[in-house]
Amino acid sequence: MPTAELTRKSALLSNFQNITGRIAAARGRSGINPSPVELLAVTKYAADADVKILIEAGAIKIAGENKVQDARAKWVNGGLAPLRSRVKLHFIGHLQTNKAKAAAETFDWIDSIDSLKIAAEVNRHAAALGKELPVMIQLKLTSSASQSGVTPDEAGELLAQLKPLKSLQPRGYMGIAPEGASPAELKAVFSEARKIFDRDFPVAASDSPANYLSLGMSGDYELAVEAGSNLPRIGNSLFA
Repeated sequence: MPTAELTRKSALLSNFQNITGRIAAARGRSGINPSPVELLAVTKYAADADVKILIEAGAIKIAGENKVQDARAKWVNGGLAPLRSRVKLHFIGHLQTNKAKAAAETFDWIDSIDSLKIAAEVNRHAAALGKELPVMIQLKLTSSASQSGVTPDEAGELLAQLKPLKSLQPRGYMGIAPEGASPAELKAVFSEARKIFDRDFPVAASDSPANYLSLGMSGDYELAVEAGSNLPRIGNSLFA
């Protein structure tokens, strides 16, 4: 391997070890996070070469993309296609109904269900593919009009509406914190999300599939893990 590639590999693995160390410390501080914390690598802006290095090193097992067509270009038709089978690919962006078919074809998980309408479309296409697709409901944790998701008060109702859809498996909640929020504000919104998650996804038996509370990104993942997140989504810090 050329020197430049070795140097880049060393830097990426150092980033990974730093992040996972911080996650472990945050989980230890929380005292309320019984389940293992897994890292979702946000690969939407990452160079394929960097993603390949971390997959081949065993560091990336779960990857996230927020645009269906971009993900297909990389993971189905592009440079990451040979490694596709080695990761669980999550869709983490806002999903439109006209992209539901391609999303069901491309992704292993859909983490951003925010309406019965989009859930029904994903369910229809998953059924046609013979897939049972794990999904998460996106919580709206901010008053921003540009932020997708359902309010915490609406979450339980949407979850109940999803349960009869036979080709979907509701497996948790995902949320994006308010931009520029203070640590105190972050703790409050993350705590609210954790209460909803505990209410709707109580601790499962040891042989049950894992459920996820996906909170936290590069700037706030430690606070999110302290609050109970077990699937933080990290891109910038990992691929810096």
